[in-house]
Amino acid sequence: MNRFVLLATLFALHVTLAKAQTFLTQAGEVSFFSETPVENISATNKKARSAINPATGDVAVTMQMTDFQFPNKLMQEHFNENYVESEKYPTATFRGKFVEPVDFTKAGTFDVSAKGTFTVHGVPQERTLKGKLTVEPGQKLTLLCDFTVALKDHNIEVPKLVFVKVAQVISVKNRYVYAPFTKQ
Repeated sequence: MNRFVLLATLFALHVTLAKAQTFLTQAGEVSFFSETPVENISATNKKARSAINPATGDVAVTMQMTDFQFPNKLMQEHFNENYVESEKYPTATFRGKFVEPVDFTKAGTFDVSAKGTFTVHGVPQERTLKGKLTVEPGQKLTLLCDFTVALKDHNIEVPKLVFVKVAQVISVKNRYVYAPFTKQ
């Protein structure tokens, strides 16, 4: 089922973005950090998939929740089974559009924001995410984006027993390096 959802999402992205030069990555890096006085928790996912269509300003991201790697396997197990319920909600996604126009033919680093739907734990939420986009025309794009996720906004419950060990607002950092996709 998880592979079907992933393939369907990527196919939808491909169909939507196929009419113009598309930039893709299958190795985007997403990390999060939960800081409390009792314990810090961090994890990294280096398998996030993302696409940008310069002609339309569309941007999309999808990742498998089970691809997050923790320094402690017990934390990883609790994350997948108790918090994000990865069997029931296997993916997190963002699908949106750049708010301001970006000149993808001009080299440089630009402040950008994308407005769209961020979905995690099966709960969609309208968000405007801000970041920096570095353009190397025709060669690559690099997108950096930091934001926070309030657990309550996505119905992620923390058991009272460990409530003091898990932050209620999680810091998320994203780094995507895109290459042009050429249809063969």
